Amino acid sequence: MTISVVDIFSIGIGPSSSHTVGPMRAAKAFIDSLPQLPARVHTELRGSLAATGRGHATDRALVLGLAGWTPLTVPLDAEPDPSSPVPSEGTVTGPAGSLEFEISFNNEPAPEHPNCLVFSAWDGAGNEIATGQEWFSVGGGFILSRAELEAEKEASCEVPAGVAAAAVEDQVPYPFTSGAELLELCEAYDLPVWEIVLANEALLHRSSGGAAHVLRHLDTVWDTMRECVTEGISTKGTLPGGLRVPRRAPQVYQTLLEKQEDPSCGFSAMEWTNLYALAVNEQNAAGGRVITAPTNGACGIIPAVLHYARDFTANFTREDARRYLLTSGAIGTIIKENASISGAEVGCQGEVGSASAMAAAGMCELLGGNARQIENAAEIALEHNLGLTCDPVGGLVQIPCIERNAIGAVKSINAARMAMLGEGTHYVSLDNAVQTMAETGRDMLSKYKETSLGGLAKTMGFSVTQVEC
Repeated sequence: MTISVVDIFSIGIGPSSSHTVGPMRAAKAFIDSLPQLPARVHTELRGSLAATGRGHATDRALVLGLAGWTPLTVPLDAEPDPSSPVPSEGTVTGPAGSLEFEISFNNEPAPEHPNCLVFSAWDGAGNEIATGQEWFSVGGGFILSRAELEAEKEASCEVPAGVAAAAVEDQVPYPFTSGAELLELCEAYDLPVWEIVLANEALLHRSSGGAAHVLRHLDTVWDTMRECVTEGISTKGTLPGGLRVPRRAPQVYQTLLEKQEDPSCGFSAMEWTNLYALAVNEQNAAGGRVITAPTNGACGIIPAVLHYARDFTANFTREDARRYLLTSGAIGTIIKENASISGAEVGCQGEVGSASAMAAAGMCELLGGNARQIENAAEIALEHNLGLTCDPVGGLVQIPCIERNAIGAVKSINAARMAMLGEGTHYVSLDNAVQTMAETGRDMLSKYKETSLGGLAKTMGFSVTQVEC
């Protein structure tokens, strides 16, 4: 299966791609699979979806998906009210119609994957029309039915990549699933990474307009990222949830404006990058509309680095943004194909680590790097995020997630600049780093993988259950 950059960079809502966007898509996919709109649906959330489901707004996303909403179409203020607890049972109305819902939470993960939804449905006469149908949210908003999950595991014997908006089986002109294959293609055809990716995307989306469609999508992605920053630096207040975390981006923005003419401020570029990441991730934590890049938990890194490129490199254009996103998307597809971008599967190395590698590659492209330097930049950024745990305090995508995105963004820029100091020769390849991440994720205890049962979540005394958040 070929993973599209259009799906790597999709428009969703916060706070989590695997716990919010994915469950919404899965619920809608389940409803769409039925011969009729049911009168009542029972959903069991299992594993990580249950453990942090309240804090990640999984329950609200699930209900909205059952009502027929998608992450792209749902109004941010759609009922159930995003600021109020979602009841375990009730009635919801949306584009699909009205139905009764029931939600139960089971912290025991399904053997196949930690993010599992189990659906059963009945018609108005009480006749069961679906029983125990399983769907899986496998990171970045990508979803799989039970049949799709088993097919992918049988084919690859690895962590499944999943599908988001579309599943495409077409043979692309420049197929690659690894960093080594990508480098071979770039050198054999004397093409940069972004052109390789765009040619593949043009074929994948030929029925929708080919390359023109993809470039329009990337323009929308960049516009949405900029809007997210603008909203983040202008919205004051406190983030939702029991931690009562204050928004910092507006004050940081004012501070940087006051200091921008001060010649003694030697780290201005880094501080602006921090600001952009904080702004995006605070919007995500508040349930705002963001770009999954490649996940919501790490959604601030790629836009922050792209804003850095806009503000601190010469002659930045919209075409530069496209090249950046296509290049970073190539790295995202490699990681997702061979490891995971899900915190519930491999910890935060799969989220912030993946985003950092992607942003480093994109930044290296804009600095004039060749394919080997780009691969090196991605490897440097990923290598130095290996083993990173996912331990959201209180089950909320706030601490340490927001600051972690700022640190990850700066790390990406540094990785790109380090790669530009060499010619691309290095001992550890991107493929080595990706393989190590996958193996580390398999060895990592579940309490460090988005369950809020270990790490900072436990140390801070805010371990969460499905009823506490």
